[in-house]
Amino acid sequence: MSDSPPDGNFQHSAENEKLDLSTKLAFGAGDLGTAITAMIGISYLSPFLTDVAGLNPQLAGQTQLVGKVWDAVNDPMVGVLSDRTQSSQGRRYPWMIWGAIPFGVFFFLQWIVPHFSNNENVNQWGLFWYYTAISILFNAFYTVVNLPYTALTAELTQDYDERTSLNSFRFAFSIGGSILALIIGLFISLVVPNNRSLQFLLIGAICAIISVLPIYWCVWGTKKRAQAVANLHPETEQTVSIPLWQQLKIAFSNRPFLFVVGIYLCSWLAVQLTAGIIPYFVISWMRLPQWHISSVLLAVQGTAMSMLFVWSAISKRVGKQAVYYMGMTLWIIAQAGLFFVKPDQVVLMYCLAVLAGFGVSTAYLIPWSMLPDVIELDELKTGQRREGIFYSFMVFLQKICLGLAVNLVLQRLGAAGYVKPTPEIPVPTQPDSVLEVIRVSIGPLPAAALICGLVLAYFYPITREMHAEILLKLQERRERRGIGNRGDGVSGV
Repeated sequence: MSDSPPDGNFQHSAENEKLDLSTKLAFGAGDLGTAITAMIGISYLSPFLTDVAGLNPQLAGQTQLVGKVWDAVNDPMVGVLSDRTQSSQGRRYPWMIWGAIPFGVFFFLQWIVPHFSNNENVNQWGLFWYYTAISILFNAFYTVVNLPYTALTAELTQDYDERTSLNSFRFAFSIGGSILALIIGLFISLVVPNNRSLQFLLIGAICAIISVLPIYWCVWGTKKRAQAVANLHPETEQTVSIPLWQQLKIAFSNRPFLFVVGIYLCSWLAVQLTAGIIPYFVISWMRLPQWHISSVLLAVQGTAMSMLFVWSAISKRVGKQAVYYMGMTLWIIAQAGLFFVKPDQVVLMYCLAVLAGFGVSTAYLIPWSMLPDVIELDELKTGQRREGIFYSFMVFLQKICLGLAVNLVLQRLGAAGYVKPTPEIPVPTQPDSVLEVIRVSIGPLPAAALICGLVLAYFYPITREMHAEILLKLQERRERRGIGNRGDGVSGV
């Protein structure tokens, strides 16, 4: 006898808009592998390229920029194609099934150091083109598995609070994956302390293997629920017939969507700028052993994970915006404090890392909980479900801006005279100009982005009551004439 619940149970669950624990766990697992690779990439790729592969900071910044720009460009492509996919597996699952293994393979290839020539200039450009090509391929398959996965959120439930709960599981796995990645990095740095090239190779191989399997767990554990919702709400599987440029026009005329994009962009600009500069901050400014890099990042991510379900519970009482205000305020204090930390204030550095974790957890939770509400508003106006286009263009803008930001920081490090480590001098003393770039990049720049996010959250228009109004009008439309193409307005949006 099968252990799976009968289809009637899935239908009943879909009608109640509540998800069982096994479905939530499986959905959350879908973000585990991409979180592991993202954390390893943002935390270690820049120092790997500059300090191990030997690329100068300017070329290291450019190769990451090219990868991020391509990553951003392929997001709307995959989003539109997944919206239009017709398969017995649904719209999203074929992409995840076939993209998982190449995703792992190209992640691993990022951590190999090829040697093209004894000539320094030739070798620099050979390394640049190798890492650029691998970055393009890895980011392409990252999008192939991750973007259809994120679009599942709105296809598993339409309940306002249940979506916040669903995202809590997603980001518990996401932060858990980040923590696991950092633990692996910390363990390897302690076991292989004097060979950084071997350290990164082992990290790449181990993380590539453990990043692929959870994607298949997600597919296996959520597919029946998605099919039950699709049967109950056929609009969730309706292919999109609006031309691409008209879709863009509609998406960017959706005022709440622009606010969500801005909030997400500001939050994640702060996250990734900080994570990317921490290796340089710990080694060059604080003058600490390498294992402290993973420890500091663990302090941030561990706190973020422990607070995730706390913030979710508070959100049910006071709303998403209020939770965002609370988290961002604490986070701004932490980022500003890091600018003033002195090299001998190690305990204070860790305390500020923990404080930052309170805010990072809201950056995971709140913007992604807002986006499905925006999708319902779009359905009300257009009569079509277009999760892929909204998710893809949200991430599209974020990746373009973050690619530019990381490139700018590395360009400034190079222009300021960054001194690369050598076997003879593994931790060189950096000039004051480089140290100033590091401190500004970990303090004022992220804090300014977070303040902008607070302002945007204040003006975000979709409240719990307004979302209930949107769902009521959608339900009335379906009951009256099925799935229509004419939208009704919602006051105040």
